[in-house]
Amino acid sequence: MKYNTKKSIIAVAIYFIANGLFAQTNLETVFSNSYKSETAGKYSDAIKAVKEVYDEKSYEINLRIAYLNYEAGLFTESTTYYEKAISLMPYSIEARFGYVLPAAALGNWDKVLNQYFEIVKIDPQNTKANYRIGSIYYGRKDYANSFKYLEKVVNVYPFDYDGLLLYAWANFQLGKTKEAKLLFEKVLLLSPRDKSALEGLGLIK
Repeated sequence: MKYNTKKSIIAVAIYFIANGLFAQTNLETVFSNSYKSETAGKYSDAIKAVKEVYDEKSYEINLRIAYLNYEAGLFTESTTYYEKAISLMPYSIEARFGYVLPAAALGNWDKVLNQYFEIVKIDPQNTKANYRIGSIYYGRKDYANSFKYLEKVVNVYPFDYDGLLLYAWANFQLGKTKEAKLLFEKVLLLSPRDKSALEGLGLIK
């Protein structure tokens, strides 16, 4: 009886391993075919291929469909699948950066900003998210908040063109002309005769 029990356990184990390997191989084939369709610009075919094996509990499948919908211009559908991916992997920064693309295309800037806030909660020094928060606040003329997030960027990347330039303008808008002048001059080291930096220096003079 013990021998038969062991044989049954082994048989069940082999069954699950074999099925797992088959599922993995099948998924690899599906993704491969999806990539081929995407490369050919056939996004509907690429989406269809992945949806045929759709598993709502699969982070990778939801992320893939979200991205393909974005590329196809189906922005609402894209955000839906990105949300599913985020719910499965709440600490996924890649899914949140993915989400902001269709959200921005739809003009949902508050949702875009919220995702960036979530990213910096996970990774406080994430310069990409901090810079974009600073940019959005600057565009809204909320220079104090723009300054706060851009300062984080410049502290991590003290000699980065984009961060320095926008941080210089945020300082200027807050009346910190001495600091702005120094920052604009640093920008000119990176980009000699930079129009925006020269404009800022011209306004200070």
